[in-house]
Amino acid sequence: MNVLSSNLNLMIKAGEKASKKLIRDFGEVENLQVSIKGPSDFVSNADLNAEKIIIEELSKLKKNYSILSEETGFVQNQDDKNIWIIDPIDGTSNFLHGIPHFAISIALQSHGEIICGLIFDPIKNEMFYAEKNNGSFLNNKRIRVSKKKDVNACLFATNGTKYKNIEVPTRKTGCAALDMAYVAAGRFDGYFQENLNLWDIAAGIILVKEAGGVLNSIELSKKENLDIRATSSSISEKILKKLNKF
Repeated sequence: MNVLSSNLNLMIKAGEKASKKLIRDFGEVENLQVSIKGPSDFVSNADLNAEKIIIEELSKLKKNYSILSEETGFVQNQDDKNIWIIDPIDGTSNFLHGIPHFAISIALQSHGEIICGLIFDPIKNEMFYAEKNNGSFLNNKRIRVSKKKDVNACLFATNGTKYKNIEVPTRKTGCAALDMAYVAAGRFDGYFQENLNLWDIAAGIILVKEAGGVLNSIELSKKENLDIRATSSSISEKILKKLNKF
């Protein structure tokens, strides 16, 4: 039986509570107030409400932990070595267009390392989670990365423009968190993208690692403009050769 830490149990509770309001908002998406943060970058009341619920739940038992969240930014509390990293809705554009492919993402960074992560797709009721040295799971079932060895038989996810001409099968889903969760679950064989924020990929980092995947070196002290390359070990070298041409 998989025994979860108190931190991960807290993250699950926060994600589940926020998801209830998120599902209601998704059903009434045309009524949400939306503002523009930047080019193709939107924030809605749903993002703000979900973030508020998550922070409130996490702070009930870990009120001293610091917080890095997409909408609020960095909040330094007494404990700056333990940081909650939150994306209340990854895939906001999908959400606002009524496309049921988005997720809540929560990770815990402790002393410069991601030690647990949660990615919850409330529409499909799929909860991906992982803890350091304890494996990756989807709804309590152990998951692992793909075992495919032929790159041309693989399917990769990318949402950026840098690799648009790469000669491998790709999909653009509009949700970085779920892309990484799908790599961990063996649905995608790899994921690569540039110019990401830490809250987009923090939970996915440990999910992929604990599922047996391979990632490039990621500087966790940076909060923005991060590049990610996540694959299984069986094709890592082959796909890197293709990616390095760009």
